[in-house]
Amino acid sequence: MVLNNLDQTDIDILKLLQKDASLTNKEICYKLNKSIGTIHQRIQRLKDEGFILRTVAILNRKKLNTSLIAFSQVLLNDHTADTLNTFEREVAKFPEVMECFQMTGTFDFLLRIATSDMDAYHAFYRNKLATLPNITTVQSFFVLSETKSITAYPL
Repeated sequence: MVLNNLDQTDIDILKLLQKDASLTNKEICYKLNKSIGTIHQRIQRLKDEGFILRTVAILNRKKLNTSLIAFSQVLLNDHTADTLNTFEREVAKFPEVMECFQMTGTFDFLLRIATSDMDAYHAFYRNKLATLPNITTVQSFFVLSETKSITAYPL
């Protein structure tokens, strides 16, 4: 399979790193039967070309007292570039907002918000989100259970 000028070795490296970004170059070279120099150069190229944006640890949100997840749909009353840019810039400052997507359809944005509990969400909503200009509607949905949560893209 060739994907965006990536060969199978590049794809295999990306698959391994998506599953466990803590793998060392040495561990990857053993798994792929390649030299450590080759693996190092390829990973550096994948970073330089923007295939690997950053390396992170995925934490257990429940152990960090962030067990309430809300998906909030936000409708703005104005759709000028300035209004959209201002909303995106301001909402990105809130640590509770884990993801923000501009959407097609009935609502303008979809936010994934993480807080410790309903009281914390209420405080976030009243003191942060609702203070932003040009918001017409916020409709929130709260996660009851999580069946699947992955970060790896299919390659």
